[in-house]
Amino acid sequence: MASRPVRILHAHSTFSLGGKEARAVVLMNALGERAEHVVITSMPGEISAREAIAAGTRVAFPADAPALAGPPSPARLLRLARYMRGFDLVLSYNWGAFDAVMARRLFGPMLGLPPLIHHEDGFNADEANGLLASRNLYRRIGLPAAYRLVVPSRRLEAIALGEWRQKPARVARIPNGIAVELYRNEPAPDAIPGLERRAGEIVVGTIAGLRPVKNLPRLVRAFAAMRNRQSRLVIVGTGPESETIAAEARRCRVADRVLMPGFLPNPSEYAGLFDIFALSSDSEQFPISLIEAMAAGLPAVATAVGDVRSIVAADNQPMIVEPGDEAAFTAALDTLAERPDLRRALGRSNRERARADYDEERMIAMHLALYRGALGDPEAFA
Repeated sequence: MASRPVRILHAHSTFSLGGKEARAVVLMNALGERAEHVVITSMPGEISAREAIAAGTRVAFPADAPALAGPPSPARLLRLARYMRGFDLVLSYNWGAFDAVMARRLFGPMLGLPPLIHHEDGFNADEANGLLASRNLYRRIGLPAAYRLVVPSRRLEAIALGEWRQKPARVARIPNGIAVELYRNEPAPDAIPGLERRAGEIVVGTIAGLRPVKNLPRLVRAFAAMRNRQSRLVIVGTGPESETIAAEARRCRVADRVLMPGFLPNPSEYAGLFDIFALSSDSEQFPISLIEAMAAGLPAVATAVGDVRSIVAADNQPMIVEPGDEAAFTAALDTLAERPDLRRALGRSNRERARADYDEERMIAMHLALYRGALGDPEAFA
Protein backbone atom coordinates (compact mmCIF):
# COMPACT_ATOMS: atom_id res chain seq x y z
CA MET A 1 0.00 0.00 0.00
CA ALA A 2 2.95 2.32 0.59
CA SER A 3 3.62 2.33 -3.17
CA ARG A 4 0.41 4.22 -3.96
CA PRO A 5 -1.71 6.85 -2.21
CA VAL A 6 -4.06 5.52 0.47
CA ARG A 7 -7.69 6.02 -0.56
CA ILE A 8 -9.69 7.40 2.39
CA LEU A 9 -13.46 7.91 2.55
CA HIS A 10 -14.60 10.60 5.00
CA ALA A 11 -18.25 10.39 6.09
CA HIS A 12 -19.37 13.65 7.74
CA SER A 13 -22.66 14.99 8.98
CA THR A 14 -21.65 18.42 7.61
CA PHE A 15 -18.41 19.75 6.15
CA SER A 16 -19.05 23.37 7.11
CA LEU A 17 -16.01 24.61 8.94
CA GLY A 18 -16.17 23.76 12.63
CA GLY A 19 -13.91 21.95 15.05
CA LYS A 20 -14.07 18.44 13.61
CA GLU A 21 -13.90 19.70 10.04
CA ALA A 22 -10.89 21.89 10.83
CA ARG A 23 -9.11 18.90 12.33
CA ALA A 24 -10.00 16.70 9.35
CA VAL A 25 -8.57 19.32 6.98
CA VAL A 26 -5.36 19.60 9.02
CA LEU A 27 -4.89 15.83 8.73
CA MET A 28 -5.70 15.82 5.00
CA ASN A 29 -3.17 18.57 4.41
CA ALA A 30 -0.56 16.79 6.52
CA LEU A 31 -0.91 13.64 4.39
CA GLY A 32 -0.46 15.62 1.18
CA GLU A 33 0.09 13.39 -1.86
CA ARG A 34 0.33 10.27 0.28
CA ALA A 35 -3.47 9.98 0.35
CA GLU A 36 -6.53 10.55 -1.80
CA HIS A 37 -9.70 11.67 -0.03
CA VAL A 38 -13.39 11.47 -0.84
CA VAL A 39 -15.85 13.39 1.36
CA ILE A 40 -19.54 12.53 1.62
CA THR A 41 -21.96 14.32 3.94
CA SER A 42 -25.48 14.13 5.33
CA MET A 43 -25.95 17.77 4.26
CA PRO A 44 -24.47 17.95 0.75
CA GLY A 45 -24.55 21.75 0.44
CA GLU A 46 -22.60 22.43 3.63
CA ILE A 47 -18.96 22.08 2.53
CA SER A 48 -17.35 25.44 3.36
CA ALA A 49 -14.41 23.68 5.06
CA ARG A 50 -13.09 22.72 1.62
CA GLU A 51 -11.77 26.30 1.34
CA ALA A 52 -9.11 25.44 3.96
CA ILE A 53 -7.80 22.42 2.02
CA ALA A 54 -4.26 23.06 0.77
CA ALA A 55 -3.41 23.11 -2.91
CA GLY A 56 -2.09 19.72 -3.94
CA THR A 57 -4.23 17.81 -1.43
CA ARG A 58 -6.44 15.50 -3.47
CA VAL A 59 -10.03 15.68 -2.23
CA ALA A 60 -13.23 14.91 -4.14
CA PHE A 61 -16.83 15.70 -3.21
CA PRO A 62 -18.86 13.32 -5.41
CA ALA A 63 -22.45 14.25 -6.17
CA ASP A 64 -23.47 10.66 -6.84
CA ALA A 65 -22.46 9.12 -3.49
CA PRO A 66 -25.11 7.14 -1.59
CA ALA A 67 -27.13 9.05 0.99
CA LEU A 68 -25.80 9.28 4.55
CA ALA A 69 -29.09 10.67 5.83
CA GLY A 70 -32.46 8.95 5.97
CA PRO A 71 -34.13 5.96 7.61
CA PRO A 72 -31.52 3.22 8.23
CA SER A 73 -33.13 0.66 5.95
CA PRO A 74 -31.07 -2.42 5.01
CA ALA A 75 -31.26 -1.43 1.33
CA ARG A 76 -29.81 2.05 1.96
CA LEU A 77 -27.12 0.71 4.28
CA LEU A 78 -26.20 -1.91 1.68
CA ARG A 79 -25.73 0.79 -0.95
CA LEU A 80 -23.48 2.66 1.46
CA ALA A 81 -21.52 -0.50 2.26
CA ARG A 82 -20.95 -1.25 -1.41
CA TYR A 83 -19.64 2.27 -1.91
CA MET A 84 -17.04 1.72 0.83
CA ARG A 85 -15.44 -1.14 -1.09
CA GLY A 86 -13.47 1.28 -3.25
CA PHE A 87 -11.41 2.58 -0.31
CA ASP A 88 -8.55 1.48 1.92
CA LEU A 89 -9.85 3.24 5.04
CA VAL A 90 -13.15 4.79 6.13
CA LEU A 91 -13.31 7.65 8.65
CA SER A 92 -16.75 8.56 10.02
CA TYR A 93 -17.58 11.56 12.16
CA ASN A 94 -20.35 12.09 14.72
CA TRP A 95 -23.94 10.96 14.91
CA GLY A 96 -24.91 12.41 11.53
CA ALA A 97 -22.60 9.93 9.78
CA PHE A 98 -23.12 6.96 12.07
CA ASP A 99 -24.99 5.01 9.40
CA ALA A 100 -21.58 4.43 7.80
CA VAL A 101 -20.63 2.55 10.97
CA MET A 102 -23.86 0.56 10.91
CA ALA A 103 -23.39 -0.27 7.23
CA ARG A 104 -20.04 -1.79 8.04
CA ARG A 105 -21.50 -3.58 11.04
CA LEU A 106 -24.16 -5.28 8.90
CA PHE A 107 -22.23 -5.96 5.70
CA GLY A 108 -18.52 -5.68 6.52
CA PRO A 109 -17.61 -9.38 6.64
CA MET A 110 -19.82 -10.28 3.68
CA LEU A 111 -18.38 -7.58 1.42
CA GLY A 112 -14.84 -7.54 2.77
CA LEU A 113 -15.05 -3.86 3.68
CA PRO A 114 -12.02 -1.75 4.64
CA PRO A 115 -11.33 -0.81 8.27
CA LEU A 116 -13.36 2.04 9.75
CA ILE A 117 -12.44 4.51 12.48
CA HIS A 118 -15.32 6.46 14.03
CA HIS A 119 -14.92 9.89 15.66
CA GLU A 120 -17.25 11.46 18.20
CA ASP A 121 -16.63 15.14 18.95
CA GLY A 122 -19.78 16.25 20.73
CA PHE A 123 -23.51 16.60 20.49
CA ASN A 124 -26.10 18.76 18.79
CA ALA A 125 -28.85 20.61 20.61
CA ASP A 126 -31.06 17.51 20.74
CA GLU A 127 -28.53 15.78 23.03
CA ALA A 128 -26.96 18.79 24.73
CA ASN A 129 -28.92 18.23 27.94
CA GLY A 130 -28.86 14.45 27.94
CA LEU A 131 -28.12 11.55 25.63
CA LEU A 132 -31.00 9.86 23.85
CA ALA A 133 -31.51 6.22 24.82
CA SER A 134 -32.29 5.18 21.25
CA ARG A 135 -29.01 6.64 19.98
CA ASN A 136 -27.05 5.07 22.80
CA LEU A 137 -28.47 1.69 21.78
CA TYR A 138 -27.72 2.28 18.09
CA ARG A 139 -24.14 3.22 18.95
CA ARG A 140 -23.71 0.13 21.13
CA ILE A 141 -24.89 -2.06 18.26
CA GLY A 142 -22.79 -0.35 15.60
CA LEU A 143 -19.49 0.49 17.30
CA PRO A 144 -18.09 -3.08 17.40
CA ALA A 145 -17.63 -2.63 13.62
CA ALA A 146 -15.14 0.19 14.18
CA TYR A 147 -11.43 -0.45 14.53
CA ARG A 148 -11.36 2.36 17.11
CA LEU A 149 -13.63 5.07 18.48
CA VAL A 150 -11.71 8.37 18.66
CA VAL A 151 -12.74 11.08 21.14
CA PRO A 152 -10.98 14.36 22.03
CA SER A 153 -12.12 14.82 25.64
CA ARG A 154 -12.15 13.01 28.97
CA ARG A 155 -15.90 13.65 29.19
CA LEU A 156 -16.53 11.82 25.89
CA GLU A 157 -14.16 9.06 26.89
CA ALA A 158 -16.26 8.47 30.01
CA ILE A 159 -19.45 8.41 27.92
CA ALA A 160 -17.90 5.91 25.49
CA LEU A 161 -16.88 3.60 28.30
CA GLY A 162 -20.13 3.97 30.22
CA GLU A 163 -23.15 4.82 28.09
CA TRP A 164 -21.84 3.15 24.92
CA ARG A 165 -20.18 0.23 26.76
CA GLN A 166 -16.94 0.28 24.83
CA LYS A 167 -13.86 -1.51 26.09
CA PRO A 168 -10.98 0.82 27.06
CA ALA A 169 -8.66 -0.69 24.45
CA ARG A 170 -11.10 0.27 21.68
CA VAL A 171 -11.34 3.95 22.67
CA ALA A 172 -8.58 6.36 21.67
CA ARG A 173 -8.56 9.81 23.31
CA ILE A 174 -6.64 12.24 21.10
CA PRO A 175 -6.84 15.89 22.24
CA ASN A 176 -7.31 18.43 19.48
CA GLY A 177 -4.31 20.47 18.42
CA ILE A 178 -3.51 23.42 16.19
CA ALA A 179 -0.46 25.00 14.54
CA VAL A 180 0.32 27.11 17.60
CA GLU A 181 3.28 28.92 16.01
CA LEU A 182 1.03 30.52 13.38
CA TYR A 183 -0.55 32.60 16.15
CA ARG A 184 2.69 34.40 17.05
CA ASN A 185 2.22 37.13 14.45
CA GLU A 186 0.17 40.26 14.95
CA PRO A 187 -2.93 40.23 12.73
CA ALA A 188 -3.48 42.92 10.14
CA PRO A 189 -5.89 45.61 11.42
CA ASP A 190 -8.30 44.90 8.55
CA ALA A 191 -8.22 41.09 8.85
CA ILE A 192 -11.90 41.03 9.89
CA PRO A 193 -14.05 42.75 7.24
CA GLY A 194 -16.12 45.55 8.75
CA LEU A 195 -14.18 45.77 12.01
CA GLU A 196 -12.77 49.23 12.51
CA ARG A 197 -11.30 49.59 15.98
CA ARG A 198 -12.20 52.72 17.89
CA ALA A 199 -10.02 54.15 20.65
CA GLY A 200 -10.78 52.44 23.95
CA GLU A 201 -13.10 49.87 22.39
CA ILE A 202 -13.20 46.32 23.80
CA VAL A 203 -13.80 43.59 21.24
CA VAL A 204 -15.47 40.41 22.47
CA GLY A 205 -15.13 37.74 19.80
CA THR A 206 -16.08 34.18 19.03
CA ILE A 207 -15.57 31.70 16.19
CA ALA A 208 -18.35 29.18 15.76
CA GLY A 209 -20.71 27.41 13.48
CA LEU A 210 -24.00 29.29 13.83
CA ARG A 211 -25.98 26.32 15.15
CA PRO A 212 -28.44 26.04 18.05
CA VAL A 213 -26.02 24.07 20.25
CA LYS A 214 -23.63 27.05 20.23
CA ASN A 215 -26.36 29.18 21.87
CA LEU A 216 -25.06 32.43 20.45
CA PRO A 217 -28.22 34.33 21.44
CA ARG A 218 -27.00 33.71 25.02
CA LEU A 219 -23.74 35.44 24.12
CA VAL A 220 -25.62 38.35 22.59
CA ARG A 221 -27.68 38.79 25.78
CA ALA A 222 -24.61 38.57 28.03
CA PHE A 223 -22.81 41.10 25.85
CA ALA A 224 -25.83 43.45 25.82
CA ALA A 225 -25.87 43.44 29.63
CA MET A 226 -22.23 44.54 29.95
CA ARG A 227 -21.53 47.84 31.69
CA ASN A 228 -19.02 48.82 29.00
CA ARG A 229 -20.95 50.43 26.14
CA GLN A 230 -17.75 50.99 24.18
CA SER A 231 -17.58 47.28 23.47
CA ARG A 232 -18.13 45.36 20.25
CA LEU A 233 -19.20 41.74 19.69
CA VAL A 234 -17.77 39.90 16.66
CA ILE A 235 -19.24 36.51 15.72
CA VAL A 236 -17.24 34.77 12.99
CA GLY A 237 -18.96 31.87 11.26
CA THR A 238 -21.89 30.73 9.16
CA GLY A 239 -24.87 28.50 9.76
CA PRO A 240 -28.65 28.25 10.07
CA GLU A 241 -28.88 30.39 13.23
CA SER A 242 -27.61 33.56 11.57
CA GLU A 243 -30.94 35.38 11.48
CA THR A 244 -31.90 34.18 14.98
CA ILE A 245 -28.70 35.71 16.35
CA ALA A 246 -29.23 38.95 14.42
CA ALA A 247 -32.82 39.13 15.68
CA GLU A 248 -31.63 38.74 19.28
CA ALA A 249 -29.14 41.57 18.74
CA ARG A 250 -31.96 43.77 17.48
CA ARG A 251 -34.19 42.80 20.41
CA CYS A 252 -31.40 43.64 22.86
CA ARG A 253 -30.76 46.94 21.03
CA VAL A 254 -27.12 46.19 20.31
CA ALA A 255 -27.37 45.38 16.59
CA ASP A 256 -25.16 48.37 15.81
CA ARG A 257 -22.42 46.87 18.02
CA VAL A 258 -22.65 43.26 16.77
CA LEU A 259 -20.61 42.35 13.69
CA MET A 260 -21.20 39.06 11.85
CA PRO A 261 -18.65 38.93 9.01
CA GLY A 262 -19.45 35.34 8.01
CA PHE A 263 -16.92 32.59 7.42
CA LEU A 264 -13.22 33.51 7.66
CA PRO A 265 -10.88 30.58 6.93
CA ASN A 266 -7.69 31.26 8.93
CA PRO A 267 -8.22 32.14 12.61
CA SER A 268 -4.49 32.71 13.09
CA GLU A 269 -4.84 35.75 10.82
CA TYR A 270 -7.57 37.49 12.85
CA ALA A 271 -8.19 35.97 16.31
CA GLY A 272 -5.63 38.35 17.83
CA LEU A 273 -7.93 41.28 17.00
CA PHE A 274 -10.22 40.19 19.82
CA ASP A 275 -9.62 41.41 23.37
CA ILE A 276 -11.74 38.66 24.96
CA PHE A 277 -12.73 35.30 23.53
CA ALA A 278 -16.22 34.08 24.44
CA LEU A 279 -17.79 30.64 24.09
CA SER A 280 -21.46 30.29 25.04
CA SER A 281 -22.28 26.72 23.98
CA ASP A 282 -24.75 24.34 25.57
CA SER A 283 -22.47 21.45 24.63
CA GLU A 284 -18.80 21.17 23.70
CA GLN A 285 -16.10 18.61 24.31
CA PHE A 286 -12.69 19.94 23.30
CA PRO A 287 -13.39 23.08 21.24
CA ILE A 288 -10.69 23.97 18.75
CA SER A 289 -11.83 27.60 18.70
CA LEU A 290 -10.90 27.87 22.38
CA ILE A 291 -7.41 26.52 21.71
CA GLU A 292 -7.05 28.97 18.81
CA ALA A 293 -7.97 31.84 21.12
CA MET A 294 -5.49 30.64 23.73
CA ALA A 295 -2.72 30.41 21.13
CA ALA A 296 -3.55 33.99 20.13
CA GLY A 297 -2.93 35.08 23.73
CA LEU A 298 -6.55 35.79 24.67
CA PRO A 299 -8.39 35.43 27.97
CA ALA A 300 -11.56 33.37 27.68
CA VAL A 301 -15.05 33.54 29.13
CA ALA A 302 -16.85 30.27 28.48
CA THR A 303 -19.54 27.91 29.65
CA ALA A 304 -18.40 24.97 31.76
CA VAL A 305 -19.19 22.24 29.24
CA GLY A 306 -17.12 19.22 28.21
CA ASP A 307 -13.45 19.65 29.09
CA VAL A 308 -13.50 23.45 28.79
CA ARG A 309 -12.57 24.19 32.42
CA SER A 310 -9.54 21.91 32.30
CA ILE A 311 -8.41 23.12 28.87
CA VAL A 312 -7.74 26.74 29.86
CA ALA A 313 -4.85 27.81 32.08
CA ALA A 314 -5.50 27.51 35.81
CA ASP A 315 -5.78 31.26 36.39
CA ASN A 316 -8.42 31.53 33.63
CA GLN A 317 -10.65 28.92 35.27
CA PRO A 318 -12.65 31.46 37.37
CA MET A 319 -13.93 32.88 34.07
CA ILE A 320 -15.59 29.57 33.17
CA VAL A 321 -19.24 29.71 34.27
CA GLU A 322 -22.23 27.41 34.38
CA PRO A 323 -24.22 27.37 31.12
CA GLY A 324 -27.45 28.66 32.63
CA ASP A 325 -25.87 31.52 34.57
CA GLU A 326 -25.97 34.44 32.12
CA ALA A 327 -25.39 36.95 34.92
CA ALA A 328 -22.10 35.22 35.77
CA PHE A 329 -21.16 35.22 32.09
CA THR A 330 -21.76 38.99 31.89
CA ALA A 331 -19.88 39.56 35.14
CA ALA A 332 -16.84 37.71 33.77
CA LEU A 333 -16.96 39.78 30.57
CA ASP A 334 -17.21 42.98 32.64
CA THR A 335 -14.27 41.98 34.82
CA LEU A 336 -12.02 41.39 31.83
CA ALA A 337 -13.26 44.47 29.98
CA GLU A 338 -12.41 46.67 32.96
CA ARG A 339 -9.01 45.12 33.76
CA PRO A 340 -6.46 45.21 30.94
CA ASP A 341 -3.83 43.87 33.33
CA LEU A 342 -5.90 40.75 33.96
CA ARG A 343 -6.57 40.31 30.23
CA ARG A 344 -2.84 40.38 29.55
CA ALA A 345 -2.00 37.98 32.40
CA LEU A 346 -4.64 35.41 31.45
CA GLY A 347 -3.73 35.72 27.79
CA ARG A 348 -0.08 34.96 28.55
CA SER A 349 -1.01 31.95 30.65
CA ASN A 350 -3.36 30.60 27.99
CA ARG A 351 -0.75 31.04 25.26
CA GLU A 352 1.82 29.15 27.30
CA ARG A 353 -0.68 26.36 27.94
CA ALA A 354 -1.53 26.09 24.22
CA ARG A 355 2.13 25.90 23.24
CA ALA A 356 2.89 23.27 25.86
CA ASP A 357 -0.11 20.98 25.41
CA TYR A 358 -2.07 21.61 22.22
CA ASP A 359 0.32 21.76 19.28
CA GLU A 360 -0.96 19.90 16.22
CA GLU A 361 2.20 17.86 15.56
CA ARG A 362 1.42 15.53 18.45
CA MET A 363 -2.22 15.23 17.35
CA ILE A 364 -1.20 14.42 13.75
CA ALA A 365 1.29 11.78 14.88
CA MET A 366 -1.31 10.06 17.07
CA HIS A 367 -3.88 9.96 14.25
CA LEU A 368 -1.40 8.62 11.69
CA ALA A 369 -0.32 5.88 14.09
CA LEU A 370 -3.98 4.92 14.46
CA TYR A 371 -4.52 4.87 10.68
CA ARG A 372 -1.46 2.65 10.19
CA GLY A 373 -2.73 0.28 12.86
CA ALA A 374 -6.12 0.04 11.18
CA LEU A 375 -4.49 -0.61 7.79
CA GLY A 376 -2.11 -3.14 9.28
CA ASP A 377 0.71 -1.41 7.41
CA PRO A 378 3.46 0.40 9.32
CA GLU A 379 4.75 1.79 6.02
CA ALA A 380 1.45 3.44 5.06
CA PHE A 381 1.88 7.16 4.24
CA ALA A 382 5.64 6.69 3.92
